[in-house]
Formats: sequence, C-alpha cells, structure tokens
Amino acid sequence: MSSSLDQLKASGTVVVSDTGKFPHHPPPKPIAKYKPQDATTNPSLILAASKKPEYAKLIDVAIDYAKGKGGDLDHQVDTALDRLLVEFGKEILAIVPGKVSTEVDARFSFDTKASVDKALHIIELYKDLGIPKERVLIKIASTWEGIKAAEILQRDHGINCNLTLMFSLPQAIGAAEAGAFLISPFVGRILDWFKASTKKEYAKEQDPGVASVKAIFNYYKKFGYKTIVMGASFRNTGEITELAGCDYLTISPNLLEDLLNSNEAVPKKLDGAAAAALDIEKKTYINDEATFRFDFNEDQMAVEKLREGISKFAADAVTLKDILKQKLSA
Repeated sequence: MSSSLDQLKASGTVVVSDTGKFPHHPPPKPIAKYKPQDATTNPSLILAASKKPEYAKLIDVAIDYAKGKGGDLDHQVDTALDRLLVEFGKEILAIVPGKVSTEVDARFSFDTKASVDKALHIIELYKDLGIPKERVLIKIASTWEGIKAAEILQRDHGINCNLTLMFSLPQAIGAAEAGAFLISPFVGRILDWFKASTKKEYAKEQDPGVASVKAIFNYYKKFGYKTIVMGASFRNTGEITELAGCDYLTISPNLLEDLLNSNEAVPKKLDGAAAAALDIEKKTYINDEATFRFDFNEDQMAVEKLREGISKFAADAVTLKDILKQKLSA
C-alpha cells in the first residue's frame, strides 16, 4: 500500500510544508522529499530558524541591505526584518513549485492601512528579487481589519492573501466575502484550548479543531466560495487524516515524516459535492462590522486564541528585531 502521505494527496488534498527551514540544512528532514506544493512561514518559525548558524548568510544579506538603505537604527531594523522574511521566502521558492506565505507584522492586525502598506512593500521586495506576486501569499491575521486589508489587496492590487489565526466560522465567512485567496483555520490550537478548558482528551473523530475546519469547508462548498481552505497547526497525524479531502493542509516536517513512514489507510473524509446537499444557514457580514464582532465575540475560544496568536507572533517579531538591532549596532 502507498504511504499515508501519498494517500492524503490522492484524496485531493494539496500538501503544504509548514516550515522556516530548507532541504540543504538538516535537521529537520528535508522538505523537498515530501514534495509539497507550497510552503508557509510565520514569525515564530523564522525566529527559530534564524538562531541556527546555517542561516547566518540570510541575516547578513538583510543587514547589508538595511545599512545600504540608511535611516535611523529603528528604520534599519524594520528594513532588515522585511528583507529577512523575503530572503527566507526566496529560499523556499527555490524548492517548492507553488507559493510561499509571508506574514505581515502582527502589530498591524488592527490597522487596515498599515497592513496594506506593509503587504505592498513585501511584494515590492520580492519583485526586486525577480519573484512575481503570483508566487507569494500575504499572510494577515483574521481580524476585521485584517479581512478588510485582504479585500483591498485582492481587489485593488491582485495580491493573493492567506488569512491566518482563524478559529471560527464568522472569520471564515468574512474572509470568503472579502475574496481572500486562502484561509488557514488552526486545528491544533483549538484542540489545545478545549483540552485545557474541559480537562478531557479527544479522539481524532471528536477533535474540536477538526470539526471547526469541516464546518468551514462544508460552508464554503455549500455556497460556492472559491477561497481555499487550508487546515493548519496540527498536533498529530490523526487530525490530518480526518481532514483528507480538504483543499490544502499545511503540515510540519516531523508530521510529514510520520505520514511518509505510515501505510495506514487514509480514506477521503471531506467532499465538496456532498456538502452541497447539507442544510446550512447562510450568513453575511458585508459592510456589517458590528454583527461580525458580536458573532465572533460569542466564541470564547476563538477570541482567546486570536488574541494569544497575535501576541505571540508580535513578540517573536520583536525578538527577531532585537537580534537584527544588535547586528546593525555592532
């Protein structure tokens, strides 16, 4: 029997590598061996990778670039960080045939204009390196302001967006109505919250994170939304195989390795055609910020996990900036 990873791909799911590391720098296992279509990064992954000596050359490129641009120290730090994110993206795009997700600074999660401006700057940096915008997804937190930023980027600039830190159906509906290219509902972080809240363990069939992604997937297919559903943030392979048939799944290298080494059957669990027959209520948040905020606020888990995720990504970006500031000051 073929590997569980091959069976997952055969179910119609596009496999994406969730990593800030590249194949010529083991460990972990080289991502190229898993043949992912795309790859995603975030500030936490980039921070972890940047502390390893093998990535020093990327930091050096970013530092030299920032010094060449001039300005005060804080401006140079911001310039270096943006260039570092793009350098990681460039390295990843040399491996995967598809797209890479690059994240807008989480501090802008509640500022639509700042998110749009930063996204345009990131795309321009990629362009300077000869990488077209079609190969980049701009990653933005799924706040109301982030959803509006994605709407502007998609509609006015033809820039594809990945709305991340997604934990609820209201966020997913808002993203689809904004015309986002892709969303990243977080499976494992939802499970984390429920385990901490209920003190219970969950079998893969009852996993609340899996249930959340299934609900979003079925809603999109029922009402014909084109936005891609990419399950993310997995804690175990059971969560992954329960979502076989989902549009995309972004998976860490260690779990990709587990799937590659397993021959366990992976039947298709999500079916867009079957979703069309489901009885699902349609909702809309177009130009209705108040209702969006109320409905989102009703989900305690989603509110807490979004806040936590934004704070963690922002903190890791600050730590990354501190590393760059020390090098710029040296």
